Amino acid sequence: MRRESEMFQHAQHITRLLGAPLCAALLLTAGCAEEKTSAPPAAESQQTQTKAATADDTAAKDKEVKVNVYYPKNDGMGLVADSRTVKLGSEDKYTAALKSLLAGTTEKGQTNVFPKHVKLRSVKVQDGVATVDFSKELQKNFNGGSTGEEMLVGSIVNTLTDFPEVKK
Repeated sequence: MRRESEMFQHAQHITRLLGAPLCAALLLTAGCAEEKTSAPPAAESQQTQTKAATADDTAAKDKEVKVNVYYPKNDGMGLVADSRTVKLGSEDKYTAALKSLLAGTTEKGQTNVFPKHVKLRSVKVQDGVATVDFSKELQKNFNGGSTGEEMLVGSIVNTLTDFPEVKK
């Protein structure tokens, strides 16, 4: 029980520190990203990457991983971890975890935090930092108030930082 209380306090602290700026940035940039294209790699490098990707894709298509996704409590007084097994298919574990979070919960005592029709556009993790891009429906359809914003940001942050390699 003490560990759960410490985790809750830690989550609240992170949410308060990152909540408003992250939510503001998230809401302002949702759906605004342009798809960027980069120059194609050299032929030799591309062949090596293609061979590695094909081998990894074949192994990953049927791979299942256990993830924790975090939903707000119905009373708005914190988040609850919901352990799920997700199939990776062609997605990485971060994308699969956030899509599972977007799918919502039917667990008693938990509530869904994302508005309907929100789509996950991309998740990138580099040097311990996760960058997430949602569709514009997140900004257009969100009506949760400041507590809802805290819960939304906390759900995303806690779900992603549950992976040890994601620091922020």
